[in-house]
Amino acid sequence: MTNASSPRTRVLLVDDEPRLTELLRLELDVEGYEVSVAEDGASGLIKARSDPSPNLIILDWNLPDFTGVDICQRIRSSGIKTPILMLTGHDDVTDRVKALDAGVDDYLTKPFSIEELMARLRAMQRRAEQFSGGSGIEHQPETIQVADLKMNTSTRDVTRDNRTIQLSVKEYELLYFLMNGAGKVHERDAIMKAVWGEDFFGDDNLLDVYIRYLRQKIEQKGTATLIHTVRGVGFILREE
Repeated sequence: MTNASSPRTRVLLVDDEPRLTELLRLELDVEGYEVSVAEDGASGLIKARSDPSPNLIILDWNLPDFTGVDICQRIRSSGIKTPILMLTGHDDVTDRVKALDAGVDDYLTKPFSIEELMARLRAMQRRAEQFSGGSGIEHQPETIQVADLKMNTSTRDVTRDNRTIQLSVKEYELLYFLMNGAGKVHERDAIMKAVWGEDFFGDDNLLDVYIRYLRQKIEQKGTATLIHTVRGVGFILREE
């Protein structure tokens, strides 16, 4: 539960199911969160862009005006990095990839338990604090470079051969981890714990999805391979 003496974490809940919305609002309030509710995608987008902005967003896939994926894409295109948890009845690989590609940080398949929802929110918040300079990054060099791949940890800009590379929040966090430990072989479990958190509930197939995304963005035709698979172990980022 949130410490009463500290500012309450602001959660934006975007969902049009009255019973579920009321249940989540009450549970989140009990846990110490400050909850704002939007019943459609357009209202959710406005509130996501509001000042003060939410610290966390819970976004349903099925909304009366837009899909949650549409709203997530619009939020990310506005430059908003707020962690987003997608609530969905879709659990096939294609739909999960759609959500991840739109910029979702985590997803939760209905039906779900309140305890699991709260655990995921806490994990997302910890990861957001870690990668916003609250811990870790502020003690690192402002620029990390491997071959012609450069990352500015202050501005979060990533370039390769003077080409700007647009990354989602999770893609950036994964690349930061690999670049910060360049030249070392990282086991899959270690990467999952570092990037998704100790209490992440998803499967490690997410790692393969994000590795594929990173390779598509930083290893375009004519450039050297930087992310290498170590069969049966994990991955290493190094210059060939």
